[in-house]
Amino acid sequence: MRRSLLALLAAFTTAVALLAPVAPGVAVAAPGDPATAASLVEPAVARIDTRIHYQRAVGNGTGIVIDPSGHVLTNFHVVGGADEITVSVLGRSYPAQLMGYDRRDDVAVLQLVGAVDLPTAPIGDSSRLVPGEPVVALGNARGSNRPLTREVGTIVGFGRSVQAEDTLTGSKDELNNLIEFAAPVVAGDSGGPVVNSAGEVVGMTTAATVNFLMGPGGKGFAIPINDAMAIANQIRAGVPSDTVHIGPPVLLGVGVRTAPRRGQGVVVADVLPGGAAERAGLQPGDILLELDGTPLDSATTLTYVLDRHYPGDVVDLVWLDNSGRQQSGKATLVRQPQ
Repeated sequence: MRRSLLALLAAFTTAVALLAPVAPGVAVAAPGDPATAASLVEPAVARIDTRIHYQRAVGNGTGIVIDPSGHVLTNFHVVGGADEITVSVLGRSYPAQLMGYDRRDDVAVLQLVGAVDLPTAPIGDSSRLVPGEPVVALGNARGSNRPLTREVGTIVGFGRSVQAEDTLTGSKDELNNLIEFAAPVVAGDSGGPVVNSAGEVVGMTTAATVNFLMGPGGKGFAIPINDAMAIANQIRAGVPSDTVHIGPPVLLGVGVRTAPRRGQGVVVADVLPGGAAERAGLQPGDILLELDGTPLDSATTLTYVLDRHYPGDVVDLVWLDNSGRQQSGKATLVRQPQ
């Protein structure tokens, strides 16, 4: 949940649009013992630590082991932009590689290198949840060398939407069809399992109110596990689409923010030395107008265009330089290092 550390991703500042519930039923499931429910899933909770070298930044988050060979489900914002990902399960650490992701739905799958015979999480059916049902959110908010958090709460509603804005880049996104639950999840819990009273994973924590920092009695938001697993299975099958990217992101080598005036491109705040953008001629302060023939009206559009590309692709760039003159060039995209 440490989005502020990721150069081109959203540090969700949430404003919740309360939509009509999409799950019928008013019955409340019988309360279960939260400690017992959590204990059934805890062995399959992954602790994720990330490093972003050029920013000298570190972050932590949570994941869910879904395959004994080391496939871990998590939020994309937990690992997006990271140069180094380390995951620990049952006290053993593994280097991890990004198998693929869906940025818009905030889902990613990792492969733990060298992992075998890992415990896997029992996956439930999120369509069977009802308002008032007790749940437990497990997370890595305290850090990978300390006990997991166990945030106990209840299901509040369904079909929620969360508006997200990255304060670094101005990139804006919206997550839809989320489960709202009353539990004080905090930074570091993102990507962790939301567990029902039967000890089954029914959701994946992805957002909370007020920059993901919450006090007691706050609200959490989770991706329904049915939705998350459908995307995860597509990634594991290696099938790309308009929203699913297989492998790590490509790197243009710029840090950007949305230009103050709508429709006027994105401002280049940083240029990675030796990167594709620098070789094409971009400099800090330039305004990038087009990428691959697509007009750029926001940092969000830039990331979505890049997600359609893979290493070795050559893209056309159009920009205004610091003197206001229009320039053009080509950039060969490279694989983000891991």
